[in-house]
Amino acid sequence: MSAEQLLVEISDFCRTAGLAESTFGRAAINDGKLVARLRNGGRITTDTLDKIRAFMSNFASDGRQKAPIALRPAPTPPAPQAPPPPAGAGSELDQQQNFRFYDNRQKYLMFVNTCSEKWEVANRISQEIGNVHPRPPALRLFDAGVGDGSVLARVMRSMHDRHPTMPFYIVGKEISLEDVRLALQKMVDRFVEHPATCLVLTNLQYASAPWLTVKSLSAASSLLWHEVKLTGDTSHSFERQITDLEPFLSQNWNARVSASGHSVYERPVVLVIYREDHKFLLDPIIPRQGQTPANYDLVIASQPYRARASVEFKAKRVLAPLAKALGPGGRLIGIHSCGGDPAMEIVHKVWPDDNPFVTNNRHDLLKQVKHELGPAARDYNFNANSDAKSLFRYDMHTLPSEVAGSIGTSTLFAAWNAAIYVAQVEDERLAPVVANNRYLEATQEVLHQHGGLWFQDESFVISRRRD
Repeated sequence: MSAEQLLVEISDFCRTAGLAESTFGRAAINDGKLVARLRNGGRITTDTLDKIRAFMSNFASDGRQKAPIALRPAPTPPAPQAPPPPAGAGSELDQQQNFRFYDNRQKYLMFVNTCSEKWEVANRISQEIGNVHPRPPALRLFDAGVGDGSVLARVMRSMHDRHPTMPFYIVGKEISLEDVRLALQKMVDRFVEHPATCLVLTNLQYASAPWLTVKSLSAASSLLWHEVKLTGDTSHSFERQITDLEPFLSQNWNARVSASGHSVYERPVVLVIYREDHKFLLDPIIPRQGQTPANYDLVIASQPYRARASVEFKAKRVLAPLAKALGPGGRLIGIHSCGGDPAMEIVHKVWPDDNPFVTNNRHDLLKQVKHELGPAARDYNFNANSDAKSLFRYDMHTLPSEVAGSIGTSTLFAAWNAAIYVAQVEDERLAPVVANNRYLEATQEVLHQHGGLWFQDESFVISRRRD
């Protein structure tokens, strides 16, 4: 039975019985997040399915037993589940339907605040700024996943250091409301130090976001284009005006999980922010609805896809559209996790056969992007670089005293969380593992062996040839 079928059946039942989905989950299997996990691609056992069906059959809204509510016919009980197919097998939809690890908020926040990934990624991206040769009227940058804004803010500082008087046109894609809030707070000082900045945030998809347009006629009619002209010249006044956007964001920057497990916007939104006292200078680059070119000098694609997705999906849905958004001489820098580090040693001690990065090889990705671009690929250069230049590491923040002797529980939990976050381990696979302390023992062994915990990313560059 597919998750979509079960979700439809549960929705029908809740609507008929007058139950909230969280109440249904708690009453059926003592799990208030059951329905949310199913929508995020979670799986359940046949025993759990039997409990759900038994609850729906025996439920009575008045507390007394009554005839079962008419439900859709139950399918034949599924055969024992086969092991998941190897990475790259199955349809693109199947590859993306499983666990959406970027949307696990608690793991993400702990990871970001305990590891130096954002610093190191920003440092690697900043190295590309020296290879960018912008043309009037501005340096144009597209961030394919703003997140909490840590990387973008650092890159913007580096851009200002190299081009202190050049106008900046910066577009960032982000579907998460929480991340948009965090990112905007980090932009306040950027408007003070570099006033000639036009910042655009949008929740559009990869194929549309660089151009700030949507292909669907129905979506285009609902596109919300909101322009904010910041007044004053102090960080305090800018912060107040950006904070005042909270009601607008809460009302319009909403997302939902599609039947395929993707996070998609409820309504397409484009938010344009710039300083009113620099509008005359920025006028040539302030985007206008329906007539916005891409032609970016630099595109950031840092962790823009799920590692376990197929090479075909990554190239077709993410990298090829972003490459098409480059202007002459523009450069796309891609960055993703690649394993081969102590964090993966922790994972292998618990799941010896797990390899989430089997489809993350930069050489295979670039080859597939060439295929997706077709004849247009002749206009691009694809640079995988040597391992010495491509690979770089980042660390989990620890003090020497924290790993020299007896490692504290908080450090072990932080290290375990970081390892399973980067390896994209689904919550369903964690339940039997955390039932005993073996996972903490494995984490402690690796921390003692390496004197800490570090991770490895790899980078690659796609550049468009100049006219």
